[in-house]
Amino acid sequence: MKIALISGTSGLVGMQLLHQLMKSSQYDFILSVGRRKLALKHDKLIQIEGDLFSLSSWDWEAKVRAESLGGHYNEFIDAISSKTAEIHAFSSLGTTIKVAGSKERFYAIDHDLVIGFAAWAKKLGASSFLYVSAMGADATSSIFYNKVKGETEEDLKTFQFSYLGLFRPSLLLGNRSEFRLGEQLASILMKPLVWLKLAKNIRPIYDYQVAKAMVSTALSPSSKSVEVVTSGQMQDLSQ
Repeated sequence: MKIALISGTSGLVGMQLLHQLMKSSQYDFILSVGRRKLALKHDKLIQIEGDLFSLSSWDWEAKVRAESLGGHYNEFIDAISSKTAEIHAFSSLGTTIKVAGSKERFYAIDHDLVIGFAAWAKKLGASSFLYVSAMGADATSSIFYNKVKGETEEDLKTFQFSYLGLFRPSLLLGNRSEFRLGEQLASILMKPLVWLKLAKNIRPIYDYQVAKAMVSTALSPSSKSVEVVTSGQMQDLSQ
């Protein structure tokens, strides 16, 4: 049995990632954890909600049973409890400093919540962890955003998953729920690179391309324990 754990489904990539996981015939169940549930139903999708900052103390089994009508998810619970499932975890958690309200709050979401989710996934038996980072991720960067993404990548390595995929997309294209002026202007200026198929690693990439690349990578055997996947590679993987 294959199980996907996912956090960050309300975001741009997260929503597409959830769609790709539901489309895949290889995943038997998808467990989504978040602050709130999406208005979405699917036979293999299980949604549980709560304060993600206290995820480590969640009684996930009780939450899943509360969603299980007629014991529909008993097989899922048994597979995790008996350690017989192959579990892949996907994180697309992230925000902006403007939305977060402060650098401290941004760090709490983009670093602490991701690391907390990774620790929880590892405890449940996840062998693979796939994380949406950023093109400029660098723990030594003088740019705060890139520094936080880089620190998160470095801290994820300490969990020693059998496979850790660090996905570094360039500017993301898609239908965001909130308006971001800077990104809108940048996408207008850089879209010709997409049309002309130039500068593959820096040209904008669509949300669904990132999602398809992540699922494809999760389902493909890799000889690497830690892998950085560039924006250009994601575009190749999503074709």
